[in-house]
Amino acid sequence: MWALGTPIVVLLCGGLFVVSADNSDGTDLRPGRYTDLASLVASESRAYERLQERVDRLNADIDALAVSVDDRNVNRYRGRIDELKDPAGMVPQTGAGVTVTLTDSDPSLADEAAENADSGLDVNWFLVHQQDIQAVVNAMWKGGAKAVTVQGKRIISTTGIKCIGNSVTLQGRPYSPPYTITAVGDQGELITAIQEDEYLKEYRAQAERPDIAIGWDLQLEDEVTAPAYDGLLDLSYAEPIR
Repeated sequence: MWALGTPIVVLLCGGLFVVSADNSDGTDLRPGRYTDLASLVASESRAYERLQERVDRLNADIDALAVSVDDRNVNRYRGRIDELKDPAGMVPQTGAGVTVTLTDSDPSLADEAAENADSGLDVNWFLVHQQDIQAVVNAMWKGGAKAVTVQGKRIISTTGIKCIGNSVTLQGRPYSPPYTITAVGDQGELITAIQEDEYLKEYRAQAERPDIAIGWDLQLEDEVTAPAYDGLLDLSYAEPIR
């Protein structure tokens, strides 16, 4: 009985391994818990890069097929698409600009505040959150920015900035601080918009307090390039108003 059963069990296990490897497509079907944020960010970034490479290949195939079509209506729509590429963020922008860098406070300051119950300090004040990044981006748009990037990624009207734990996800890819936000545009108008924003006034006030000292840095850029948007364009959870 055992002489017959053991080979069958081995064969079944081998079959399961093959099926699991095929279904996983190189990923972990049942990932363990991550205790190291850096490992989580690195893992998610690699997964995003693999998917982005696949999207790039498929988009290249679509472009090649579209060029091969010679039709009057298709050419007219193609011309309209070319006109909208720049305002939609699909064309790189280069020029003078402003860069703002946000980063978390020194962990020792947060630990000290947590140990001192009478400090009156909220532990959230020591971390950069999505609303902090969004406030900078919105101020830059208000200041007439021609293009804005976060972590070097072009921001467009459908871009979502989400906070997950103490990392920020942008276009499906997680990033850890520091967060670099750059705008191409008139430097005077950009700085004015940033300085007059009420939310950012409070952020800078906390940055100046030695017991919080959350990171804030603003630099003028003689020349900076905002690359074209390279993320997905389809709306998954929203539809344009008709």
